[in-house]
This record gives sequence, C-alpha cells and structure tokens, in this order.
Amino acid sequence: MATLITGLGLVGTSYAQLALKRGESVIFYDVSPRQDFLANKLGTANVTVVQRDVRDLPALIETILKHKVDTVIHTAGLIGGKVAQPIYTGLQINVMGTINVAEAVRLTAVKRLVQISTFGVYDRRGGEPCPIDESFHRGPGEAYGNSKVAKELMVEAYQRLYGFELIVLRLANVYGVGHFAGGSGGGEMVQNMLQTGIKGGVVKIAQEVARDFEYVYYKDLGRALDKAVTTPLSAPVTLNIGTGVVIKFDDLVATAEKLLPNLQVEMIPGQKPRSAKQPMVIAKAKQFLGWEPEYDLESGFHDYIQELKALG
Repeated sequence: MATLITGLGLVGTSYAQLALKRGESVIFYDVSPRQDFLANKLGTANVTVVQRDVRDLPALIETILKHKVDTVIHTAGLIGGKVAQPIYTGLQINVMGTINVAEAVRLTAVKRLVQISTFGVYDRRGGEPCPIDESFHRGPGEAYGNSKVAKELMVEAYQRLYGFELIVLRLANVYGVGHFAGGSGGGEMVQNMLQTGIKGGVVKIAQEVARDFEYVYYKDLGRALDKAVTTPLSAPVTLNIGTGVVIKFDDLVATAEKLLPNLQVEMIPGQKPRSAKQPMVIAKAKQFLGWEPEYDLESGFHDYIQELKALG
C-alpha cells in the first residue's frame, strides 16, 4: 500500500507516524518541504519527498504513477488570513490545487481520496443554536472558509462522476509541534506560548487570535486519519474530527500556566476575536470510524511540552 500526502506538515506527519509502523509506503508532495521538520517528526524513516506544486497536474500524475499510489490524503493549501494575501493566489493554490488532485486521482485510478477540510467551513454568522453536526450550512463568507467549502464541493462532484472512494474530514484547530508555514495562526499561537513557558518569560498574544476555539491534539488526529484510510467505505462520508468541547481562551492560558509556572502572558489590544460558541458534534466519527479523542487539553499540553523539550 502506498499513500501520497500533499503537504508536509503537522497533519500529514501525524498520519505517517502510524502508517510507517504498518509498513506502508509514504510519499510527501510539497512545494517547499522542510527537511528539519520531517526529521523531527519521523526521524530516519524511509519516506519519499517530492518537491512540486499541487498546481502542477502533470507532476501529480507522474508521482502517483511512479510510486503506485492507491490512497491520496490531500492536506496541502493555505490557512486563515494567508488565503487572502492575495486572494487570487490563495484561491489558485487551495481550489485549483484541489481540482488538480481530484483530476489526478481520476486519471490514475487511485482507490481512495481523503480530503482534509476544517470546521472553518461552517457559516456561524447567523448564530449557533446548537452543537454543529455535518449538516450545518457551509460558507462563512471569508476567503479561507469559502475556499475550503469550494474544495469540498469539487471533490464531491468528481466522486459523483467517477466513483472513487471519498472521505472528508473537518478538523478542529490542530495543535502539536509544527512549522505553520501554511498560516495556522491558532496553532502557532499555542506553540509560541508553550515554548515561551518552557524557557520562562513573557509571550505577547494579539487580541484577534485570543479566540475561544475547539482544539484537537495531533496524535488524536493521526489515529482518525489512520482509520479514515483503512476503514471500509461503501459511500462517500464527511466527518467532524474534534473533541466536542470549545475551550475558552482564558482556560487555554490557565492550563498552560498550570503546567509552565514561569509563563507570563501579555495581551496586545486589537481587533475583537471571532470565537466559536458551539462545538462540533463528533458522534458520526465515533460511529463510522470507531474513533474518539484520547487527549483533553491538559494531557495534550503535557505531551506537547515534553516533545518541545526533547527538541530543545
């Protein structure tokens, strides 16, 4: 079995850590792969890294055929405000890149596509009267969320026409040791806070990123991805992957301060953050994949801190 992972980041490596233990071949496809990050995550594991762009359809096809890929996990793309800087380029990468992945899957007869999406697809502007399940309306209006909705719609259309296996995972904010080049402001904020707490000192956090958010630890995500690749699939499915809990920003900080007594947090006044009020419903993932998170915030932070300390 061989899996192509577009994007060499926290999401893809969370899966690779488990897949390699099963003896699976893993191929990373990334426009600017970070070898130091790969070494931190996978050590000396034997993986293939192809340095190409998802907007390059011939390169995608060539890579899939050369390595006899039967599963594609599509994680590559820009995150958050980076999609709008500028929006034309951001949408080319996110939307056209996904169309290329779907076309490559079609042309090479890949068996299964796992499309990585986000809880950012949900349109919360009209309020959140109850916890959000997978049927909640999509399209929040800003570049990132709308681009992720477009990505979902593109792969749904391709699957309907060509019948490959498709599973879409809508992730809560993933935290864990990462590089955040794609633009994950929430993940980067958490890592900066913990790194500062380990050394001792003051971390400055902009008010606009001080959101109440639903988080999922990368090790829990890795298990969800492993099940998404290996669980038998008779029809396309979309699943929320989170914890079912919205963490207040003050509680996030308090948990970090509890584990890292030398941490001080200073807020930089600015734009009021857009916070989540309702968590995602994860019952469908529990039922379909037999998956549920094992880490709460404190246990996830404890493990995260140990990894950061080991990296120095």
